[in-house]
Amino acid sequence: MKYVLVTGGVVSGLGKGVTASSIGVLLKACGLRVTSIKIDPYLNTDAGTMSPFEHGEVFVLDDGGEVDLDLGNYERFLDITLTRDNNITTGKIYQSVIDKERRGDYLGKTVQVVPHITDAIQEWIERVAMIPVDGKEGPADVCVIELGGTIGDIESMPFIEALCQFSYRVGPGNFCLIHVSLVPVLNVVGEQKTKPTQHSVRGLRGLGLTPNILACRSTKALDRNVKEKLSQFCHVPAENIITLYDVSNIWHIPLLLRDQNAHKGILKSLNFLGIAWEPDLVEWTTRTELCDMLYDPVRIAMVGKYTGLSDSYLSVLKALLHASVTCHKKLIVDWVPAGDLEDVTAKEAPDVYKAAWDLLKGADGVLVPGGFGDRGVEGKILAAKYARENKIPFLGICLGMQIAVIEFARSVLGLHDANSTEFNPKTSNPCVIFMPEGSKTHMGGTMRLGSRRTYFKVTDCKSAKLYGNVSFVDERHRHRYEVNPNMISQLEKAGLLFVGRDESGQRMEIVELPCHPYFVGVQFHPEFKSRPGEPSALFLGLIAAACGQLDIILQYFGHLGKVLTRKNGKSNGQAIMKPHQNGKPDKFSNGSLNHVYSNGNGNGVHL
Repeated sequence: MKYVLVTGGVVSGLGKGVTASSIGVLLKACGLRVTSIKIDPYLNTDAGTMSPFEHGEVFVLDDGGEVDLDLGNYERFLDITLTRDNNITTGKIYQSVIDKERRGDYLGKTVQVVPHITDAIQEWIERVAMIPVDGKEGPADVCVIELGGTIGDIESMPFIEALCQFSYRVGPGNFCLIHVSLVPVLNVVGEQKTKPTQHSVRGLRGLGLTPNILACRSTKALDRNVKEKLSQFCHVPAENIITLYDVSNIWHIPLLLRDQNAHKGILKSLNFLGIAWEPDLVEWTTRTELCDMLYDPVRIAMVGKYTGLSDSYLSVLKALLHASVTCHKKLIVDWVPAGDLEDVTAKEAPDVYKAAWDLLKGADGVLVPGGFGDRGVEGKILAAKYARENKIPFLGICLGMQIAVIEFARSVLGLHDANSTEFNPKTSNPCVIFMPEGSKTHMGGTMRLGSRRTYFKVTDCKSAKLYGNVSFVDERHRHRYEVNPNMISQLEKAGLLFVGRDESGQRMEIVELPCHPYFVGVQFHPEFKSRPGEPSALFLGLIAAACGQLDIILQYFGHLGKVLTRKNGKSNGQAIMKPHQNGKPDKFSNGSLNHVYSNGNGNGVHL
């Protein structure tokens, strides 16, 4: 096993996660199998109890792990399926060591940071690196490890020490350190300043780690004299100093690394020269260039609670981007704070109220993502009502599905006090109720989490067609409340159709309005499994409906979905094809959905 460690210096938020993901893409393009580990030095056991304002979105894995959002980047870029153990936290490490101490595993020894904590970190890395994550048997060739935070942070010290020991133990031919640092340009003099990176590398070397490659974040490419200066003071060869300058979209980062021969420096450090081949990034380049060339806009109103921080909905944004590129549309997201749509805002801040409603009414589609707590719920209900009554394409995810059911019960069934027991425990019409296996006393890991199966009870519906007319689909969940099964009959008689349910038939997973152009709500989170070349089916449906392409896409998936499955062989309904000159597929592909299907008149729909 070879290891690539990515560390950061000077400031946080430089893009270590994207850099680590891009390194993985580059190595994978060289023919290597890649896995990833993210180290978060915080004391939380996992990311599940943290506010999105605090740490961005909580990414959910197949096994139910609530992890850092960077693992979402790894999965999307590398098309892999990680486990909860691929996210290491201080809390997890200390918990495992204390559990061993309580069992008496240390045989009376005094338990200390060195060697017990540092040994536990190394053992965890070695164990998790061997877990296959790409659907193939056996371990990967390379494990990319990202150390969160910045060099010098007090909470990172046990991990730094452990990684120093680890690099020495595995040997220089099996370990490559890439340090991501900042080279700022001061407006006053317009000169690229190397001193912050010099200090960062000096601190890193003082802790026992020497970088093989410097990845320098800057607004523009580094000047030659700047590289030479960094090389002299940081003891890194000039050819191993890479510039990660500002780009139009993050899909450019693997291409930047390739163009600057970063793969050669990594392969040389890992003794892979002559074994790995030159990186093949043709498909990645095509998709990246396509994204930059799109100009025809599709506007999606994102009605949420955490609109002040886009990272709160990172996976949703990526899923929208994947779908819009597939439909050859330039994505424009209009952030609509849910609370601004409510009547109380109209009285207190009429200008804010008007601006929010103008954004909503100017959108081609409406998306209400998941969330917790009652703030902004009434605004989300108003957004669902507007989309339903005005035939605007709508997608509700998790809480977004629940509020769509509440709105329908209020407006169509006339149950004016209909609500969720999360927001009004005393409502006489509880449309949404607490799940029996949930916990109201403990927050972490007590929800319905991870991959669960949804069975289609209605085959002639938009969701089933978008998934390829399969009988079931596996998607990831994260919720404590669910639609009340005792009200389903009443809701369906009024026209709200629950087309997808779990294996028991009692838990509602997908809801649709058949008479609406596209009105879909799902209890699960489809955004977590969307990929750049394989957009989530339901996000593809939303974007297609918003730009008038839904009928073509439904026709295509409806005819071909029965015999096509995803490239990993799982029957979750992602159809795959290759184009033919006369507009019909000539064979089935095991590649990605990155092709154009012609509808006969030369107007291609990107599938």
